[in-house]
Amino acid sequence: MGDEELYQLIRGGIDQNRRSQKLLYKEFYGFAMAICLRYTGGRDEAAEVMNQGFLKVFNNIHKFNEERRFKAWLGKIMINVSIDFYRRNLKIACSEELEKAEHIADGDWVDKNLNYNDLLAMVQRLPLAYRTVFNLFAIDGYSHEEIGEMLNINMGTSKSNLFKARLKLKKMILMAGQPAGNYNRGTDNQLDCGDQRSSI
Repeated sequence: MGDEELYQLIRGGIDQNRRSQKLLYKEFYGFAMAICLRYTGGRDEAAEVMNQGFLKVFNNIHKFNEERRFKAWLGKIMINVSIDFYRRNLKIACSEELEKAEHIADGDWVDKNLNYNDLLAMVQRLPLAYRTVFNLFAIDGYSHEEIGEMLNINMGTSKSNLFKARLKLKKMILMAGQPAGNYNRGTDNQLDCGDQRSSI
């Protein structure tokens, strides 16, 4: 889709033209769904979050600045709606003390034979708190300070959750190479919630 056609659809969206909204939804469905799948536990949850995201897009499209890239603006909304999902659904079950987070280089454990869908399925099996921090830091490029502000947790908790997410992913990747019977698809519910700045 060319820029001029896109901006015509955006202007139609501002005028609440249903056809323009439908075409924008269709054009960016795959992009939005890919973001929401990373933050949720499966396709049904992702579809629910994504639809909430598109509702926000259409309700706020008049605020879009045409000097920016629409795809980036829409992606930011999808991430924010995913964070709202995290806040609504996180069940705090803290029984572990905060661990010192250590860096584990991605190159130490990424199996290049795994495809995107395999890795996505593993990320989706992470506990909600770990999955959210992993996505924000490792994929979307936010700092631990920014993540702390977004999730109302301290920086140490963000670092610890990233560390634990990477450990769990490493274990799942290693287990993926073992016979199917030995592959535990479950996730534990032990979350390092740290000091919550506000109730979630």
